[in-house]
Amino acid sequence: MSLGSNISFLRKQKKLTQEQFSERMNVTRQTVSRWESDEVIPELDRLIEMCSLFSCNLDALVRENLAEQSGIYSKIKIRRVAPFRMASYVMITPEPENDVLDYMERWAEKSGLKQMCSEVKIIGWDFPFVSQEQKHRFGLRGYAAACLLPENFKTSCCGVHYSENKEADYVVITIKEPFIQPFERIPNAYKLLLEYINANNIRGKHQEDILSCFEYEYQKNGTTFMDVFIHVDGVKAAEPFAFVI
Repeated sequence: MSLGSNISFLRKQKKLTQEQFSERMNVTRQTVSRWESDEVIPELDRLIEMCSLFSCNLDALVRENLAEQSGIYSKIKIRRVAPFRMASYVMITPEPENDVLDYMERWAEKSGLKQMCSEVKIIGWDFPFVSQEQKHRFGLRGYAAACLLPENFKTSCCGVHYSENKEADYVVITIKEPFIQPFERIPNAYKLLLEYINANNIRGKHQEDILSCFEYEYQKNGTTFMDVFIHVDGVKAAEPFAFVI
């Protein structure tokens, strides 16, 4: 992978000319040009300075193809997610994502939620409380899924856990076609979010009545997308966001 290509890509994403970038880095424009053409490799302190400017990880800057990833991942946003009610269920199976999503689809039908909502919104997250024996001997994993509930929805249908997620701030990234390479694209989205959190000195936080992370899959113009959310605390500004249920 070309380090120069990554520097050029990140500079353009930041909407900086070579001249503006050189001023930020306190070098000449010719030096920037030589970096981007791989004629000269920046010194380590310069690379660290770039990571701070571009909110990226040093290893990603040096080793990864950031331009290629840009077609898969959106820019990272900070959203203030409005409170929402949900009905959730957990499964530990060899394929928990499919199994628990099927279960929640059936529950949505049985409870009357599908009759009330033209499109049932379902979120999901990894369920980590799986023993080593379950994991390694039987190949089991855990996953939770939740149907988001409208305010006026009422049902006596059992078989789920009812709860409310309080208003909270999340860093969010969108994956295009996550299931083309699900065990690469989805974990990498979490990696990019964690790198962003660390680079910007944002605090991740575990809090009662707030999901620490979750995924939301949806279709748009025939394309599958997935938004990945990680809860953070202490951000200065966040874009208001609410699920339309």
